[in-house]
Amino acid sequence: MNDRISIRGLITQFDHLKLKLAMQGILVGIASGFMVVFYRMILEKAEHIRQLITLNQPLWMIGGWFILLVLAALFVGRLMIKDPMICGSGIPQVEGVLANKLNMNPVSVLIRKFIGGTLCIGAGLSVGREGPSIQLGAATAQWMSRLFKRPNIEEKYLITSGASAGLAAAFNAPLAGVMFSLEEVHKHFSPLILVSAMSASLTADFISKHFFGLKPVFQFNRLETIPLTSYGLIVILGIITGLCGVFYNKITEKTLDTYDSMTWLKKQYRPLIPFLMAGVLLFVLPEVLGGGHSLVESLTEGNFTIAFILILLMSKFIFSMISFGSSVPGGIFFPLLVLGALTGALFGNVLSAYFGIDEQFIQNFIILAMAGYFTAIVRAPMTGIILITEMTGSFSHLLSLSLISLISYTVAELFRSEPVYETLLHRILKSSQTDSNEAMCETKTLLEVPIFFDSFIDGKCVKDLALPENCLLVSVKRGNEEIIPRGNTLLHSGDILIVLVSESVAGTIRDDLLTYCDSTHIKTA
Repeated sequence: MNDRISIRGLITQFDHLKLKLAMQGILVGIASGFMVVFYRMILEKAEHIRQLITLNQPLWMIGGWFILLVLAALFVGRLMIKDPMICGSGIPQVEGVLANKLNMNPVSVLIRKFIGGTLCIGAGLSVGREGPSIQLGAATAQWMSRLFKRPNIEEKYLITSGASAGLAAAFNAPLAGVMFSLEEVHKHFSPLILVSAMSASLTADFISKHFFGLKPVFQFNRLETIPLTSYGLIVILGIITGLCGVFYNKITEKTLDTYDSMTWLKKQYRPLIPFLMAGVLLFVLPEVLGGGHSLVESLTEGNFTIAFILILLMSKFIFSMISFGSSVPGGIFFPLLVLGALTGALFGNVLSAYFGIDEQFIQNFIILAMAGYFTAIVRAPMTGIILITEMTGSFSHLLSLSLISLISYTVAELFRSEPVYETLLHRILKSSQTDSNEAMCETKTLLEVPIFFDSFIDGKCVKDLALPENCLLVSVKRGNEEIIPRGNTLLHSGDILIVLVSESVAGTIRDDLLTYCDSTHIKTA
């Protein structure tokens, strides 16, 4: 009887969730926004300290810097052992938590990810701030949810809101934060996700702009629109970035495998490799250190030769792989955008030097290659288009951005390259030794599962469904209408199934239902 009452209460909460999530999203946006803004400010200070170290300094100071790098690497390694959820980007971990496949201690992640990410980026490792920012935002939201004792169904949406807010505050890109949650994290459209993510994302962006100004992340001057007669070049660049994205994903997996095969080097000592390499590069090729924001701005000024751009591209790629492969707390988001920018700059400079293309279009190729590279690697074209548009502050390239994203996406699909964050999540799940969820066995939650266009179940009745065991279809949402499902209720593409499941099996059932409702599900007689 009590179980029936709790289930009825859960369904009632779900019915009135949209307005609550909008209000709570604002609170999450405020908290996550301030958290990420503080993180960005600390990172800027850390990078400024690193830039003070040059070959002109006394030998004892240079030696002292390397000692600090060793100590920082050992400390970061210790943090990674204490809480494995802080390792790497943080985005796969957030996706795993939302899919009920991973557990995250928000306080531990907030403290250790913040410190670890600061040390890594401050030391000059080729990792980005976006992954940690997304995880910090999600952890902040989860901490708030538990502090105010919100039910589990609300907590998932609040974590999504925090992730959106984290991306928005990291890049001054609120719409990209919303699209990232829809396209990459949940991989389907939901009004609840939209409302909660947008309220948090816009709030966090508002806070971020108060500290960092209204200017976009990248400053591109004298941007001219590429004429339609030159769109063939965009197609070529799309093929190139698509192939580069496939190569990037393959090498990322190989690098992770290589680190795992180094059984003689314990995981907590792996950061020593990229930290010491960063120390050497500081005096040899400082341009490839850190996320790479200043490098992109230097590319737009056109001060580099073709040979030097090629050196930067190869060096940045190798150092990014070594840095991220060691599982240090840091993202791949920003470094892969920099690799895309270098690819576009190389492409544009070659065309300008040998084929007579106006050099004013080099900046366009830089922007386009960033979107193409991102799309091929992450497989989130809409997020890439919106992100690059917001980061550059230029809305005159939507057509060309869409074209190169489509081409690079198609190339990556043809080569069956798995999206990078899915690959990373699979590795985490495979290596994690969690015999979790005993405490959650009797906890119920609701899942939203969309019926995709031309789905296997489009046009079928509820009684014809072969749903997985341990789940109950409690409602069908069709636009603003909510339908109580009966045996003869006809289902259509665009409907959203509301399914009641146990928390302990929610992740597995969600995957099964998404496959069952997907348009790629093989139709049978």
